Amino acid sequence: MITQYKLAIIGFGNVGQGLAEILSDKYSFLKEKFGIDIRIVAVCDLYKGSVADLNGLDPAMLLHHIEVNGDLKQFGQMSNIWDAEQTIAKSGADILVELAYTDLKTGEPAFSHVKQAMNIGMHISMTNKGPVALHFPELKRLARKNKVQIGIEGTVMSGTPSLNLGSEMLLASGITKIQGILNGTTNYILGEMEAGAEYAVALKKAQELGYAEANPAGDVDGHDAAAKVVILGNVMMDLSLTLSDVDCTGISNLSAEDINYAIENKKHWKLIGTVEKTQTGYIASVKPEMLMKEHPLASISGATNAITYTTELMGDITLIGPGAGRLETGYAIIEDILTIHKNSH
Repeated sequence: MITQYKLAIIGFGNVGQGLAEILSDKYSFLKEKFGIDIRIVAVCDLYKGSVADLNGLDPAMLLHHIEVNGDLKQFGQMSNIWDAEQTIAKSGADILVELAYTDLKTGEPAFSHVKQAMNIGMHISMTNKGPVALHFPELKRLARKNKVQIGIEGTVMSGTPSLNLGSEMLLASGITKIQGILNGTTNYILGEMEAGAEYAVALKKAQELGYAEANPAGDVDGHDAAAKVVILGNVMMDLSLTLSDVDCTGISNLSAEDINYAIENKKHWKLIGTVEKTQTGYIASVKPEMLMKEHPLASISGATNAITYTTELMGDITLIGPGAGRLETGYAIIEDILTIHKNSH
């Protein structure tokens, strides 16, 4: 039996286009292998415009139109008619794919989009960290009330299934501590510094390669990793963390002397996000740490992410994979849809 899922996508930047590329290439495979017929019925982007077709839009045509025109404003007769709220209300979608800009101060506008969608019975898949880091308890409550599911795999390690591994496979083994390299930008910069580059030079190279934003504060000051620590603590350990609960220190104060000291002692600097249950509560932090070369996270190089779950029954389990990227993060949406499908049957 084939189950159809209609997607309304809010935000059609790299991740949305990555998802469209996957659906263009893998539509038949997903249908045959998993029994799911995934169709994009609406796309709404603040800058690129909006387009809708209740029978489904051709993902390859969406991508071609973006490549040729730079936007979707002349896509067809249903172009540029709805804003985000109208898209959610009128598209007839089963799943809202929320990919709008991440705001770690308020979670808006994504938080409002997600609430609106759940209140009319739509499932959610989002790679947007803001609403999850700031409002996860309320999102869970709304999902229960409206009997819908929330997929958030892409909020921590892109399409690398870190949340799925922890919440589905390892939860019963008793997770006591989670440590991770949760920001590829800072890991790349630290690697360049270890190879002899000055911090400013390494940062500039990261920006040129597209790893770091023009304003890199969210990465280098540790805020991006801190949001992921909050998500991990709340999802895996049932905590009620907020960003202010995370003791956060970035990498910009690390000197060449610090780097050389680590090298001389056969250690590696890494920006480590940690959440750990203690007898009195929890520890949540993001800070540069010198790791012995035997540590499972010490050898992770470049813009790669990694996470180590410490468990009561199985000791340490480490997962390594990409933490960003167009197709990689687009695939996180597919993982969410597969989970929604599995839990609905």
